[in-house]
Amino acid sequence: MTAGGLFGGSASRAVAAATASVYQSIGVRPLVNCKGTFTIISGSQSLPEVKRAMDEASRHYVHLDELMEAVGKRLAELTGAEYGIVTAGCAAALTHATAACIAGADPEKMQRLPNLAGLKNEVIMPRYSRNVYDHAVRMLGVKVVEVGTPEELAAAFSERTAMIMILAGTGDEGPLGTEVICRMAKPKGVPVIVDAAAEHLTIPSIHLKRGADMVAYSGGKCIRGPQCAGLLLGSKTLLQAAWLNSAPHHAFGRSLKVGKEEIMGMLAAVEMWVKRDHEAEWKQWESWLNTISRSVSRVQGVTTEVMQPRGLSNRAPQLRIRWDAQQLGITGQEVFDTLYEGNPRIILAGSSGDRLSNMPSSVTIMPYMMMPGDEKIAAEKLHAVLSHPPRVQPPERPSGAPANIAGQWRFHLEFVRGEAEHVVVFEQKDNQLVGTHMGDILSGDLRGVVEGTQVRFRSSHRYEGTRLGYEFTGTVEGEVMRGTVGLQEYGQARWTAQRHRYGQPGGVVRPVKNV
Repeated sequence: MTAGGLFGGSASRAVAAATASVYQSIGVRPLVNCKGTFTIISGSQSLPEVKRAMDEASRHYVHLDELMEAVGKRLAELTGAEYGIVTAGCAAALTHATAACIAGADPEKMQRLPNLAGLKNEVIMPRYSRNVYDHAVRMLGVKVVEVGTPEELAAAFSERTAMIMILAGTGDEGPLGTEVICRMAKPKGVPVIVDAAAEHLTIPSIHLKRGADMVAYSGGKCIRGPQCAGLLLGSKTLLQAAWLNSAPHHAFGRSLKVGKEEIMGMLAAVEMWVKRDHEAEWKQWESWLNTISRSVSRVQGVTTEVMQPRGLSNRAPQLRIRWDAQQLGITGQEVFDTLYEGNPRIILAGSSGDRLSNMPSSVTIMPYMMMPGDEKIAAEKLHAVLSHPPRVQPPERPSGAPANIAGQWRFHLEFVRGEAEHVVVFEQKDNQLVGTHMGDILSGDLRGVVEGTQVRFRSSHRYEGTRLGYEFTGTVEGEVMRGTVGLQEYGQARWTAQRHRYGQPGGVVRPVKNV
């Protein structure tokens, strides 16, 4: 199959333009995706063959156990794995695999989850594998045991160990990589799963070849299956147990339902994966980047560079576009924002440079999930904004001496639902702030500035495999401050703060709880 046939060409673009109204009718503007496979921007577009399979599957009734058994055998034939099941995304695959490693296919144990009393309740993870997605494993209530060396791994095994989880990528080939871990785990009978969500599907899977028992993939990323589907490959008995722990069965994973449409759509995507001309796809990506590069290079002072990928995740070449913001009169962040707010709406892979930091300016294009015709749109819009930058009014800087906010403050946060009490201790030198931000159970350093009566500061709190970011902005009004705090993907909250005067009741900063 040619790349043109795969992506659909001009006909695909015409259909996309016609169907965009389904979103626009409710006030949602579609995106031109120059960023890649990210769930927050709806991952990828499923292949035409996937859409047809899902439509055909929706027109009949089947017994889901019979369907998954047949699909499992076919996935084994296609991928070289012992067995396969379709899940409601890669995170669901991790959850079902964890349940299978704890409860197996024992109905009594399955019904007890997530009550782990008397069951295996620990999952070992190499330190490099901790990430925001390991919540899918932790949701069973297990304790994560982090290890950083083979010696720590050897000491971590116990009768409570249910599983080892590895994140594919940097580290999985190192001194505590997959092969090392599997050699130590197999004699102890501890299953190993690899989270390879955004990776290319290697056949046979490189992770299973290294000794892993299971590997989980996202179906709605590079494989271009249904957005809410995932793929779990590996040991037949473990995967059969994982299926029994999931819907339609009445177990812990009942809420993570995958329907007949997603199951057949995912199978169609894997069928297509082995037929797709991946070399032609790569050449098409390069030609799209060349089109964009030629267009923006007509602007004096703009240079471009093609960057080759590392690893198997989001594996595609990228184009970096650089320029001097002083010369062109626009920064990388401003180009990013202009295209994101423009029409059509374009999201880029990244940017650098703003007026406050005076960093070098650049933007990056990822062609991985672009559709035919997107390259012309991106080339035209990037050339326009770089050659005739919109007039950007620099933010007005507050005047006057910076307010003195050094000391301890009690913050009251009002979320979209719920409230919290935090404590912040500032150290101030001129207009520069450092200090400590303490939440309910977490704490972290902060850094920021005071300009006149305007205050801005950021902090980051680590929890398990993720970090919670806070970006506070507000105004100082004597002994009180108030403003808003950005919570990254969790929206924002309003806050008010009261300065603490030492020697008054309630003056001891509460200790952060152990977690």
